[in-house]
Amino acid sequence: MSLFRILINQLEEEDEEMATSKKVITREGWEKKLNAVKLRKEDMNTLVMNFLVTEGYVEAAEKFQRESGTKPEIDLATITDRMAVKKAVQNGNVEDAIEKVNDLNPEILDTNPELFFHLQQQRLIELIRQGRTEEALEFAQEELAPRGEENQAFLAELEKTVALLVFEDASNCPVKELLDISHRLKTASEVNAAILTSQSHEKDPKLPSLLKMLVWAQNQLDEKAVYPHINDLSTGKLEDPAE
Repeated sequence: MSLFRILINQLEEEDEEMATSKKVITREGWEKKLNAVKLRKEDMNTLVMNFLVTEGYVEAAEKFQRESGTKPEIDLATITDRMAVKKAVQNGNVEDAIEKVNDLNPEILDTNPELFFHLQQQRLIELIRQGRTEEALEFAQEELAPRGEENQAFLAELEKTVALLVFEDASNCPVKELLDISHRLKTASEVNAAILTSQSHEKDPKLPSLLKMLVWAQNQLDEKAVYPHINDLSTGKLEDPAE
């Protein structure tokens, strides 16, 4: 990102000058710096494709591939399978999700005991959500308790989950957040990341990380200079500094 490079370069210049007062950079001067940085269109297209693939926008990725000629890092057909797993967890169909993961690559769960425990924990949560108390207790004892004996962290998570059964009204339970949809989403994201890793792909898209670096660089430069900002990352529009 050209703006990020300029921010870093400007920070280095300000460090060298050791200025005692803030330097003022006009909009004209800032835009001149921006225009001087040349970025290859291919690099930007790769960044976009990385985001679409990682986040699972298969139709958009296919269309972008046709229009830009950008080749994705993985087979786009695998995105559909990965999104099916993620959707199953998000809908509370954990058993189905586990089967789909094993169909994709059995080693994912075999080599990641923490992920498998979290999936089984989510399965237990879904049984409790459905009011299937006896089945939930049996599942916890047979499937999760043995893992808890081997791992203290797992045992603590199991105890928290079983605590949901103690309260008739889940809204009064101190661990009621386990029943929130957000917990499903957290587990789904964990599975998604594991599948991506198994495919030798980054588990997080590069674009959000670059935007975070951009915000960090602006914050650092704010201490040393007055210059046009990007306050709204969704538009990327430069705004003149406050008088």
